[in-house]
Amino acid sequence: MQRMDATTCLKSLLLAISQYRNSRSATNASQLKTQIDDLSGVKCGRLLVSGQVLPSECLSGLVELVGDPNTCPALTGTIISLLAQLAAADNERREALHSRYNLTGTLASVIHCNSATPREPVVLQCLQVLQKLTYSMRIPHCTPYMDELIAFLIQHVQSPNEDITMPCLGVLANLCRSNLFVQTHVKSLLFHAKNIHQTFQLIFNIIVNGDGTLTCKYAVDLLVDLLKNPKIADYLTRYEHFSLCLSQVLGLLQGKDPDSAAMVLELLVALCSVPGLRRQLCQTVLRAQGPRLQALAKKEGRGQWVEPDPGLALLQWASLPLDGPEACYLQALSLFAELFEEVTVSVPSGSAQAFLDLLLPVLLGLLQGPSIPLSELQLKKHCVRAARVMDLLLVLSSDDAMKMQVSQQLSSQLCVLQVELLLSSSHMDMGFSCPATSSDLSQVGAEVILKVLQLMSRLKQLVRDMETSFYRILQDQRMVTPLSLALASDHREHVQTALRILLEAAPLPDFPAVILGECIAANNAYRHREMELSMQSPPNLGRSLAPLTAHPPTSSQSIHNLIEKLQSSMELQEQVKDVRVSEIMDVYEQKICALASKEGRLQDLLEAKALALSQADRLIAQYRCQRAQAEAEARKLASLLKEAERRKEELQGELSTQMLEAERAKADIQQLLQHNTRLQAESQEHQSLKGSYNELLHRYNECERMLKELQAAHISLNKQTDTLRKQNESLKVHQDRLLTQLAEQEEQIKGLDSGLQERRAEILDLQQELKRQDEHSRERETERKDMEDTIDMLRKDLSKTELAKKDASIKASSLELQKSQLEAKLQKKEEELSKHTQMIAMIHSLSSGKLKNETVNLSL
Repeated sequence: MQRMDATTCLKSLLLAISQYRNSRSATNASQLKTQIDDLSGVKCGRLLVSGQVLPSECLSGLVELVGDPNTCPALTGTIISLLAQLAAADNERREALHSRYNLTGTLASVIHCNSATPREPVVLQCLQVLQKLTYSMRIPHCTPYMDELIAFLIQHVQSPNEDITMPCLGVLANLCRSNLFVQTHVKSLLFHAKNIHQTFQLIFNIIVNGDGTLTCKYAVDLLVDLLKNPKIADYLTRYEHFSLCLSQVLGLLQGKDPDSAAMVLELLVALCSVPGLRRQLCQTVLRAQGPRLQALAKKEGRGQWVEPDPGLALLQWASLPLDGPEACYLQALSLFAELFEEVTVSVPSGSAQAFLDLLLPVLLGLLQGPSIPLSELQLKKHCVRAARVMDLLLVLSSDDAMKMQVSQQLSSQLCVLQVELLLSSSHMDMGFSCPATSSDLSQVGAEVILKVLQLMSRLKQLVRDMETSFYRILQDQRMVTPLSLALASDHREHVQTALRILLEAAPLPDFPAVILGECIAANNAYRHREMELSMQSPPNLGRSLAPLTAHPPTSSQSIHNLIEKLQSSMELQEQVKDVRVSEIMDVYEQKICALASKEGRLQDLLEAKALALSQADRLIAQYRCQRAQAEAEARKLASLLKEAERRKEELQGELSTQMLEAERAKADIQQLLQHNTRLQAESQEHQSLKGSYNELLHRYNECERMLKELQAAHISLNKQTDTLRKQNESLKVHQDRLLTQLAEQEEQIKGLDSGLQERRAEILDLQQELKRQDEHSRERETERKDMEDTIDMLRKDLSKTELAKKDASIKASSLELQKSQLEAKLQKKEEELSKHTQMIAMIHSLSSGKLKNETVNLSL
């Protein structure tokens, strides 16, 4: 089928829209769907939003059908697909769809009508179009159905259905961006202490597991905007899963495309704006890099698999070539600057020194001058990247340990070549030709030059030939341009850097201070002149004179053009009978009113041109007056020139005498140099003597400190000796008392033993007597019973006696144990006493030796 042209498609589409409005049948719906499909095949996206009558009618009709709930769902989906193509084109078309045709409010109303069934395809389509339509565009809150749309998005942003969650989050992020009212409204409904951690988890899940770069971009934009709120940033620092999420985000740097990597790097740089998050990020990237890099080198040498490292991934993105993705290597360098700034603040620099050995060669390689001449765009890219590299090197040079590493690898020749590359470019030679209209490239180049000089100033005592190169560059007359641009800059840091460099350069003998002053004065005069001209000229004069170069159309020509347009519209009406002529006439009436207002504006412009001509005459008169003054000044300058020539001859005579004085001064300088050599030798000898004196003084201080410590130890040991002596005496008294008690207990035990033996003998006698009595007679049974009772009583007494003996033996054993323990303690105390006595003797010997050697007064 042969593709039709755009105008024919639009006319057919307008006819199909009118027919479907009159009769919503399936046939008309199918015909309208076919016309929309044909229009999609024709490249007429810019024509649809051009503001012409026919495309405007078609687009207005389509938007009206989308907002009508009675429209067939299939037809609605087809129309939304066409609108999605238009919304995805550029900002101009998105702005037209929103402002002229109110597409945002229409789609919001469709979502509101279908809010009960969010899984319908039309809802997803509307969300996807809104996601494209609202990106990088501020949507006012007065848009219809905005509150309902925000409520729907918040309700479904945590839905388990991922198909609707992603576009909902994207639209919500777009609406919140740069819109304080929407941010406050959303914050009051969603973002609070109870569910903010769930929101963080959702955003990180989308960033890590998102199935598209655009969706992840929306999530990153949302999180970056949230971090601008101090409370939400504080919540994120206390988020318990942040470490895991951060590791997963850093893992995205491995093997990603440049767009995704730029997105991740943007998020990491935004995280560095929060101190707590920057510290944690620094520890994650730079923690224990020494052992990890050693293990990495071993594994790579053996050909084994190496675990991905975020620091090495950042290093790879930072070392991209100049024609690579600019956002990636610039963001990576900014991130390194943030991380090493945190190292200088809170993290020990030793943990980052191993990684710095890998980073420094890459940074110095990025500063190497190109082998071929660069174009203006490439030179600007090089300057922007060099500025980021210099920022990082300045951060590294603020720490003493890392400064030493930088000074070991940086050469003065590299800094000189970098400055020479920028000073020799044509953009640095506009200090007098056009001072106030310097290009962006000259501004960036001046910034890089000043940062290189700042780094050279910090390292001039550590790098070979750096001090000489630094002062030689400061005395170059080409330095006038970057210094004057920096001093007149709007950035506070640039002005402060220029002033610091100026303080070091001003005392130098060949510093072009006069030329710098003239350049700054010329810049000020140029700006003052521009301000005067802008105040004298009428507003928008430049814009009003442009259209007046051609002859404006007369009113008769305008009416004739309108008649021709009306005739063409009548022909269109004959072809399309169902078109509403009244609506078309309303459009033409609006156009006629617009043309009338434009004619009024043209009349105003003619008056402005007449005013401009009168002002031009006045300026010509002023020019003639100024020319006469200039001629008078020229004659005066000629007389001054003659006077200057005469003065020159006089100065030549003075110069000859001064040259003789200079010769004599050279001879004096030679003598001074010889004297200086002798003074340097004496200075070296003085330094050596000073070093020996400091060493002896240090030894004396150490001996004195040791003496004080020994004296304190002597006093404490004397106190301990007295305490031990008192304890020894008390222990001796206690031991004597225990020995006395032990002797008494032994005597008691002996008495009890003798009584026990007697009782046993009596018992035996009684038993024998009892046996005799049993054998001889049974008659004496009563006596026997008495005797048995007596025996039982005696047995009870015997058992009691044995128990008493047992207790006495237990007490005797415990007393013997105590005696042995006391003897052991006494022996230990005697040993400690002997040790203390020896130490006291040693202290006395040391103190007596100290008194004899150094005669120090030790009286206490």
